[in-house]
Amino acid sequence: MNITRENVDALNAVVKVDIAKEDYSEKVEKILTDYRKTANIPGFRKGHVPMGMVKKQYGKAVLVDEVNKLLQDALNKYLTEEKLDVLGQPLPRPQDDINWDADGFSFEFELGLAPEFEVKLKGKKAIIQYNIIADDKMIDEQIERIQKQYGKLVSQDVVVKDSEITGAYKNEEKEIDNTVTLTIDKFKGKATEKKFIGAKVGDTIALKTKGLYDDEHELMHALKLGHDEVHGLDIEVNFTITEINERELADLDQELFDKLFGKDTVKTVTELKVKIKEDAEKQFVQQADQKFLNDVTEYLVENTKFDLPAEFLTKWMQTAGEKEMDEVQAREEYEKSEKSLRYQLIEGKLITDHDVEVTIDDIKNHAREMIKGQMAQFGQMNPSDKELDDIVARVLSNQDEARRISEQLISQKLLAVYKEKANIKVKELSYEKFVKEVYGDK
Repeated sequence: MNITRENVDALNAVVKVDIAKEDYSEKVEKILTDYRKTANIPGFRKGHVPMGMVKKQYGKAVLVDEVNKLLQDALNKYLTEEKLDVLGQPLPRPQDDINWDADGFSFEFELGLAPEFEVKLKGKKAIIQYNIIADDKMIDEQIERIQKQYGKLVSQDVVVKDSEITGAYKNEEKEIDNTVTLTIDKFKGKATEKKFIGAKVGDTIALKTKGLYDDEHELMHALKLGHDEVHGLDIEVNFTITEINERELADLDQELFDKLFGKDTVKTVTELKVKIKEDAEKQFVQQADQKFLNDVTEYLVENTKFDLPAEFLTKWMQTAGEKEMDEVQAREEYEKSEKSLRYQLIEGKLITDHDVEVTIDDIKNHAREMIKGQMAQFGQMNPSDKELDDIVARVLSNQDEARRISEQLISQKLLAVYKEKANIKVKELSYEKFVKEVYGDK
C-alpha cells in the first residue's frame, strides 16, 4: 500500500491511496474459505461447495468490503501520523467504473485543511466587563416581596390598588372558564385598573382581551389558552370576582429570618439586607459573565482573520448531514454556520496556546458540587460521600451529560483566560441599568 499527498494550496490537498493485491488477497481468501465451510447451496453438502462457485457468488462483495475497510483504516492512520488538522471529513473523488478484476486499485480523497493563524486577545478597544450590583431599591423591593410571600391574607370588602383578586374569566363562544388570582398592576392600561377599583365580591367586569396584558404569555395563563389561540385574540371576556384579599406583610423578625436562612444565620434587618445583596450579586455574576463571553466571542471572530476552504466545506456539507443537500442549500448552510466554525477554530487555538485542560477529576468534582447544590434545594444539606459518589457515577455514565459538563468547564477556564489576557474595562452598575444598557427598555 502506498499513500501520497499533493497540496493544492494552503487549505486544500489531495491524498492518493494505492492498494496492491498483496494488501487484501490473503484476507479475502480466508473469508471466502470460511464462507465455503458454512455455505448452504442446493446440490452440495455443507463444506463441499466448489471454491469457484463460492468466489463467483461472494467474491466481489467480499473484495469490495475488504478494500473499503483497508482504505478507511489506512486513511485514518495516515491523517493521525501526519498530524494533519483537517476540517470536515475526507471526500472521495468519484470514480465512474472501478475494475474490481484488476490486481490493484487507486483512490483519491480531497482534504480541507485547517488554516494557520494567531489569536490576539488584547485589542485596542476595551471590552466591557460588567460588575452588577444590587442597589438599595432592589434590596428593598426584594424584602417587600419576601414580606408579601410570608405574610397572611386578610379579606377585604372592595378592591383597592394592592388587592389580590380571585375570580373566573369566562367566554361561552371560546369555552373559556378559568379561575385565577391576580393583581391589577399586571394589566396594561389604567382604564382596566379603574374598572376593578371599588368592585366587590360577585361583581362581573367586562374586559377586552386585545391589549389586556403587555405579554401574551400572561393572557395565555389568564385564559388557559395556547399560544396560537391568544395570538391576535380580540374578544370580550367576563371576570366574576369571588374573593378579595389584602396581603398583610410579614414582620421582619427572627422567626422570618430563621425560615429564610436557617436558625440564627441572620439576626437583624441590616444582616438581612447584606445577605440579600450577596445572594443577588452571586446570581448577577453568571449573567455578566455570559454577556462578557458573548462580547469576547464577537471580538475574536471579527478580529482574527484567516481564510477557510469554503468550496471544500460546501461540498462536504452536501452529504455530511442526515439529509443530503444540493449545492445551493449547502452554500446557504455554510454561510449560516461559517461564524460558528470560525469561533470553534479560534477556541481550539486558544485551548492549545493557553494549555486549557479538563481532567476527569475536574468533571467529577464539578458534578459533585452541582448535585450537592441541587440536594440542598430539597433540604438535604449533608449527604454522605457514598451517596454523592453513587449519584456522580450515574450522572457521568450518560455520555451526553459528561460532555456537557466538560464543555462547561472548558468555557469557564477560557473565561478566566479572557479576563486575564484581554483588554478589559470594568463597569459597575445596578441590575436595572445593566438590563437597559444591554437589552434596551424591555
